[in-house]
Amino acid sequence: MATAKKVTVYHNPVCGKSRGALEILGERGIDHEVIEYLKSPVDRATLEHFLDLLPGAPAELVRKDKRFKELGLDEADYQTREDVVKILLAHPELMERPVVIHDGRAIIARPSERVLELFD
Repeated sequence: MATAKKVTVYHNPVCGKSRGALEILGERGIDHEVIEYLKSPVDRATLEHFLDLLPGAPAELVRKDKRFKELGLDEADYQTREDVVKILLAHPELMERPVVIHDGRAIIARPSERVLELFD
């Protein structure tokens, strides 16, 4: 099942879910571009684009993990679109991953199999 439309995966190689999404795309022969967002950080326009395409609340793009807690952040402070963009520009490691974009839609592929929702 190859596709002519571009698929872009914003990937962190240490993330099992991110690796799993790439594996699923590869198994299905779906061509995709991989962007390691910690090596090539995304800019404000890219984050805004994610939020335009992703279903759900902007806050879903922010990981509330150990690093979030280490930074002393409060989940309530990162609910609006602008707050989410600001925190991810300052701390790109807090971006939920992988973000997969295809044909004007985006998804956070957690679990990895969610990537297939983009091809329904």
